[in-house]
Amino acid sequence: MKPLIVDALASGKGERIATRDVIGAGPRAVAGVLEAHGLTPRVLPAEELLKSRGYPEGYDLLLISGMTSDLRAIQRAAKLWSSHHEGPVILGGPAASEPERVMGRTGATAAVLGEGEATLSELLQTGLSPGRMRGIRGLAYDVDGETIVNPLRPVQGRKVFERYPASTRVIGDYPLHHAARVYVEVVRGCSNYHRARVGPLGEQCTLCGGCTDGGLTERYDCPLGIPPGCGYCSVPSLYGPPRSKPGALVHREVEDLVRRGVHRVVLSAPGFLDYGRDLLVDPEPLTDPRSPEPNYEALESLFDSLYSIGEVSNGGVSLMIENIKASLVTERAAAILGRYLEGTPVSIGFETGCDDHSRLVGRPDTPAECHGAVRRLRRAGLKPYVYFIHGLPGQTEETVERTVAAIGQAAREGAERVILYRFMSLPWSSFQDCPSGPPAAKDRLSGRIHEAARAANRARKEASVGTRLRVVTAEPYDRDPRLTVAYPMKHGPVVLVENIQGSVGEVLEVTVTSIASDRMVKGRPADAMF
Repeated sequence: MKPLIVDALASGKGERIATRDVIGAGPRAVAGVLEAHGLTPRVLPAEELLKSRGYPEGYDLLLISGMTSDLRAIQRAAKLWSSHHEGPVILGGPAASEPERVMGRTGATAAVLGEGEATLSELLQTGLSPGRMRGIRGLAYDVDGETIVNPLRPVQGRKVFERYPASTRVIGDYPLHHAARVYVEVVRGCSNYHRARVGPLGEQCTLCGGCTDGGLTERYDCPLGIPPGCGYCSVPSLYGPPRSKPGALVHREVEDLVRRGVHRVVLSAPGFLDYGRDLLVDPEPLTDPRSPEPNYEALESLFDSLYSIGEVSNGGVSLMIENIKASLVTERAAAILGRYLEGTPVSIGFETGCDDHSRLVGRPDTPAECHGAVRRLRRAGLKPYVYFIHGLPGQTEETVERTVAAIGQAAREGAERVILYRFMSLPWSSFQDCPSGPPAAKDRLSGRIHEAARAANRARKEASVGTRLRVVTAEPYDRDPRLTVAYPMKHGPVVLVENIQGSVGEVLEVTVTSIASDRMVKGRPADAMF
């Protein structure tokens, strides 16, 4: 058997635009399972595949990883495969969470729901014919045009990380791996087991208090079956409460990625400050997003281990994190993050600026706590990014007014960037039966939030002119070959570098000279080079 993995994550209809420098953890996790079974998979980015309009020869099993928003790219990749191959097609990633729809539109053989390692492993051992898929938990499969969905597999324990370590070998299959943000999973699952109280499911809530005031095990299940977590998110439903990857495994993975030419590593987690908190409550599930406080010792141990890697300690490789819960940003947590990640972005999810709206959608923290987290992180030397969502169920004139005010306040408090999303209805979430929000250009209320975010970001970019950034070069700019696309070592706007000669993957310092667009700035090489 010779497997090929197509990475369709964030490919949309088949082309990455805003996330060209991202390499997610999922496809490497799939490759790790295949390697554990003695196979030698290759990863092919969907964009590269669809541009070439053909698969490489010799492969007889296709696995596609993507999100719900990537269904068009997944469909195109599957169709291209079926036109030249008879081998099975296995779908995975968040897109597989609605198996009837995605399998019906792609003609896939099977789809892996939720955590995939044990399910994929059992599938490989049992065989890939539909007759042998019956009884494999966490799997949906096709029988004569009908999609059969088996029960979801129970949450996998921490041992799964040791049994199926993510592949580092396949990182070389990504053309931009030397400049990309490479995600290394350190936490799987989310501790927010609050429930939404708005929307078709949330409106049934009896306010029993079990999910906010009950014990850890009591919070796990809702008597009315309302999915856990923020209403717009499916992570707790699909992946369960947090489990932390052992620090030694994280060290080994990062060290090998660095050896293979990676310069930018993101320690990936739905909430990074959940790292090690699960150990504090074991054997109970970590279903409280607020208590206990962060596991400070585990965080420091993880960072100390990673900074023992020479390229990390000397600045040749940057470490980053993304999402953290404001409710866990204590002074001590902010100080630890600042000590190891100074100058690095870190993201706080507001989603809405209205206290009542925040509670109704199931948020784990309040807007006031989010503002406090922004201030603490800024004082600690980090660059807070803040997330908002327009078009959420329950959006009103009042919620928009408060959200616009929160965006402005966050910018004054030092938020480096406002990241705005349109609400998209996701399967396995409380809001799965709500219509997705309209584009901001077509809705007056969403348009107000969009304009506030755009103005805040524009002001921050204008303030960056004249500053210096350390960047890693990636590729020639397709619209002007005289410019080179480069990415900041510690994340930030894409930089179009002028007057540069050298190979891709070179780390250098540039001075920002002008604003190129909402997403890009221009720069020139500074005197110092690294």
